[in-house]
Amino acid sequence: MNRRILNIAIPNIISNITVPLLGIVDLALVGHLDSKVYIGAIALGSMIFNFIYWGFSFLRMGTAGFAAQSYGKKDFRESFYILYRALLVGFIGAVFLLIIQKPIDLLSFFIINGSDEVEFFARQYFYIRIWAAPATIALYSISGWYIGMQNAKIPMIIAITVNLLNVGFNVLFIKVFGMKSDGVALGTVLAQYLGLIAGLIFLLKNSKRLKQYLNLKEILQINALKKFFNVNKDIFIRTISLVFALSFFTAKSAKYGDTLLAVNTLLLQFFMIYAHVVDGFAFAGEALAGKYFSAIDKINLIKVSKLLFYWGLLMASIFTIAYYFGDNLLLKILTDNTEVIQNIQAYLFWIYLIPVVTFGAFIWDGIFIGVTASASMRNAMLISTFLVFIPSYFILHHYFYNHGLWAAFMIFMIARFVTLSVFAPKHIYRRLH
Repeated sequence: MNRRILNIAIPNIISNITVPLLGIVDLALVGHLDSKVYIGAIALGSMIFNFIYWGFSFLRMGTAGFAAQSYGKKDFRESFYILYRALLVGFIGAVFLLIIQKPIDLLSFFIINGSDEVEFFARQYFYIRIWAAPATIALYSISGWYIGMQNAKIPMIIAITVNLLNVGFNVLFIKVFGMKSDGVALGTVLAQYLGLIAGLIFLLKNSKRLKQYLNLKEILQINALKKFFNVNKDIFIRTISLVFALSFFTAKSAKYGDTLLAVNTLLLQFFMIYAHVVDGFAFAGEALAGKYFSAIDKINLIKVSKLLFYWGLLMASIFTIAYYFGDNLLLKILTDNTEVIQNIQAYLFWIYLIPVVTFGAFIWDGIFIGVTASASMRNAMLISTFLVFIPSYFILHHYFYNHGLWAAFMIFMIARFVTLSVFAPKHIYRRLH
């Protein structure tokens, strides 16, 4: 079972880690420019796209869960229908985003309260990167489908390809062509479309089955679509709540001024690095829990759940030690801004807490997605965000300022773990009686 977990987790960790590494490269490139406003611009621009794209990440998660269950039943015909449905929904959603980009801009910068200079560059970043939407959303569907089909290597290759290209383009545009945050946005657009081409090439290896199961009547089958949307609707609400919490964190950071916005943006990179690594085990949970759940194999479902938490705890211990000894080394790579480095020292202890406090929520997420217990995920996130995180912030911020914001964020992650732990017996394991 450990071998099965690692066969899925390791390729996903390798592909996932390229995402925060890309963020680090982007921040390192703009962090060494002549002004700290570019760090803030990337933070605010990325926050908007977190809201947009994480909102659509239900396509990756829902597709992985459904595909894993069809794999467990050995129903390969249905697995291809799932892929087509996800790609169709993603395409419609991407076109809609391009149509409403102006309202998104107006709403986002009405809510965000950054300085005029930061907002100017963040807007510039937004209007370039929005054109990556069709490629980015299509890649969610393709990667989720492969994970559900127990194949983590192809998503790994696609992710590495996208992020290496992105790094290359960003270095080219900033170092050679003298662009700023707009160069980061343009690099992202080009890399996403090249990644989509790679993803389609991999899919064409299954061209016989793709053609055989390209049946519009079956793809648009009402009951299947209803089930697809019911599960994905809950995952969408859950994900939007999570993105709201992270966006709330960034928006409140912006209110503290450009320096603390830069400080919190850099510190969040430690959270993002760890989240993307431990998510490799969450992805293993999606694939294996879905497989055993659909095969009505309760013994192996419980076994894989326990082992995933052991692996999560091991990763948390390793990262806590690494962060304690390597924090300032990473910060020096990210920026040479003296004011930011001086101000960040008072907040470093929060990053030592991140791994142990957060791993449980990530592992549960993977298991819940695999068994498509989406309503429970949604409820846990709504409780953690709106009944725990937001009230905690307003109480703690009043007394502890930016430390209060970080404390509220940690309480939020603990609440996610606790609520999912409470829901798990009834909504996962008892369903197999």
